[in-house]
Amino acid sequence: MADIANSGAHVAIQKLAIASQAAVYKDIIPGYRIRPLSEEDMSTKISKEVRKLRNFEQTLLSNYKHYVHKLLDLTKASKRDAPQVDASLKTVAINCACSLILSVPHFNFRTELLKILVNRLARRQVDADFIKCRETMEDVFTRDSDGIVSLEAVRMLAKMMKAKEFRVHDSVLDTFLSLRLLSEFSAKASRDRIEREPEEENNFGKKPKQKREFRTKRERKVQKERKIVEKDMKEADALVSHEERDKNQAETLKLVFGIYFRILKLRIPALMGPVLEGLAKYAHLINQDFFGDLLEALKELIAHASRDEEQEGETEDNDADDEEPETTRDAHRESLLCTVTAFALLEGQDASKAAGALHLDLSFFIKHLYRSLYTLSINPDVEYNPDKSLRLPDPNTPEATMPRKKKVNFQTPMVLLLRCLQSTLLSRAHGMPPPVRLGGFSKRLMTTSLQLPEKSAIATLSLMTQVAKHNARKVASLWHSDERKGDGVFNAYATDVEATNVFAGTVWEGELLRHHYCPQIRDAALDIEKMILTRK
Repeated sequence: MADIANSGAHVAIQKLAIASQAAVYKDIIPGYRIRPLSEEDMSTKISKEVRKLRNFEQTLLSNYKHYVHKLLDLTKASKRDAPQVDASLKTVAINCACSLILSVPHFNFRTELLKILVNRLARRQVDADFIKCRETMEDVFTRDSDGIVSLEAVRMLAKMMKAKEFRVHDSVLDTFLSLRLLSEFSAKASRDRIEREPEEENNFGKKPKQKREFRTKRERKVQKERKIVEKDMKEADALVSHEERDKNQAETLKLVFGIYFRILKLRIPALMGPVLEGLAKYAHLINQDFFGDLLEALKELIAHASRDEEQEGETEDNDADDEEPETTRDAHRESLLCTVTAFALLEGQDASKAAGALHLDLSFFIKHLYRSLYTLSINPDVEYNPDKSLRLPDPNTPEATMPRKKKVNFQTPMVLLLRCLQSTLLSRAHGMPPPVRLGGFSKRLMTTSLQLPEKSAIATLSLMTQVAKHNARKVASLWHSDERKGDGVFNAYATDVEATNVFAGTVWEGELLRHHYCPQIRDAALDIEKMILTRK
């Protein structure tokens, strides 16, 4: 079959030969890695059975090496002068490589198989081969129990991204969320170091009583000694396995954080969504000493996104008749993701201790969130995720360029906004919110509910019900003018929640919401007023 695949036979015959070899190798490859023989091993006298096994192993290793290199040659990007490889043959080679890396990841030439996947992921053209390689990489990360294969794959991906200056498809970064260290690793990390927590002794309860089997004194003594030896062996194996896994996962985590932080510094628009979503997922593994630098980077991203938004607005006013290609950059969404990530960094750990010890200040994100409420309330795409088109798809568009269904960075702007508001008004991770913040956000959220679509308005009023349930006394004066606490005039357009003088105003929006066309919105407005009356 190897000769048929290497010969210039018909493409269909070559495909059958390559696929058949993959099936055979999956069946005959042993469950261990074969060590190449040295000169000393070759000169050592061995038994007939050992020689027979050794010949089989070396023959298998030699043929498998040629087969893997054949797959690597078929999947390489063809140069201009080199003969073109048939596209279907390349697809079969990629599928065989994916099948082998999932079936025998422990065996020799794993690096070459991973290289096939990484080379295809390096190209931004999304087709069936790209999707197959991406899904296979995710499966490799999910199945890897000791972290060896994951570390090697992440190291190759990091090297590839740096070589291409991070000009890769955003879904490549999504594969990092399939790493098992996300749920198994317990230490904290940054780009260059790992901080481990002291181990605690496990105190297990007593074992239930079992029916004892009769043994002589000698048998009991032998059994006792055997159990001691087995226990020591198991503990030694488990300790080595556990330490090796932690070491591999720690190195993998440092590589992932290095990629994330590098992209944050470069401010690559197409990769901002996956990076910020990934940082939010990995928040519980980030070293607290690194929070300050990371929050500063998020602040710079928000400021940069705001400047770009203003420049785009001026360009649209000056060149209204010029048609420009559609961009994937969404400044509002990027700012919301930065804010969600900032809150997730603290909420993912012992945030109250972290904020108190490091003096972390989230007021910048809270102020920016408050400023953006009016703009988001009149955004026509507030209920659409970036994966959902606002128009019917063009039937002439090829499937490769059609938008894919995302597993990461798919939440709508409204969902991101509600996550930010939940952390700002209801979370106790960074302290109790002051009355001025509660009142300012309550007033502005009631105003934005008049502009929001039906589903978004219901979700916003549901959040307001929770705010009224837990903080009715702090915001009751906004609903009842006879309990007004503020002097002067309420400034509805203030950019800072502290400068609104909110308690000089009233929530008159509730009267309009009580006459809304949607019955659920009417009921929600009444529920808020009832909650204020019963709990103030």
